[in-house]
Amino acid sequence: MIFIGTSGYSYPEWKGNFYPSDLSTAKMLPYYAARFTTVEINYTFYRMPNEKVLAGWADIAPSGFAFTLKAPRRITHDSRLRQCEELVQMFCERALKMGPKLGVLLFQLPPSFRKDMDTLDAFLGWIPPDLKIALEFRHDSWHSDEVYERLRASNAALCIADSSYRCPPS
Repeated sequence: MIFIGTSGYSYPEWKGNFYPSDLSTAKMLPYYAARFTTVEINYTFYRMPNEKVLAGWADIAPSGFAFTLKAPRRITHDSRLRQCEELVQMFCERALKMGPKLGVLLFQLPPSFRKDMDTLDAFLGWIPPDLKIALEFRHDSWHSDEVYERLRASNAALCIADSSYRCPPS
């Protein structure tokens, strides 16, 4: 199955273009979810989501819709995947409350975070085997066969962001 969506859905500037101009903020997700099959939630990067919020999103979206939750920056940027096992477990446990509407947990690492295989190995060991995760490495040192093999062995996906200032690895 192919999922098509965007990074976020709650953009007031989309009113009048994508959303009807008079659509309330509370109705953006149902409107969006009726037209796309997935969305990346950036809100979770800024604060650890609570179960009530996650359940609310899951209830709004139709069957077959998938949410990608961006991991909190406390895990990826502040801790840099180190000594944060409890936070990772809390995030994973809460995310699982979304049931079949949970797609992927995205761990986007900061551009200054260089390859550290010991840290990666420890982190991957904290992830429950029934969860789908993706890692976005933004420092070039991570793009190596050694890292790709570790991801493959852990059934973790590699996320590649393509932008005007960053090219995908070759």
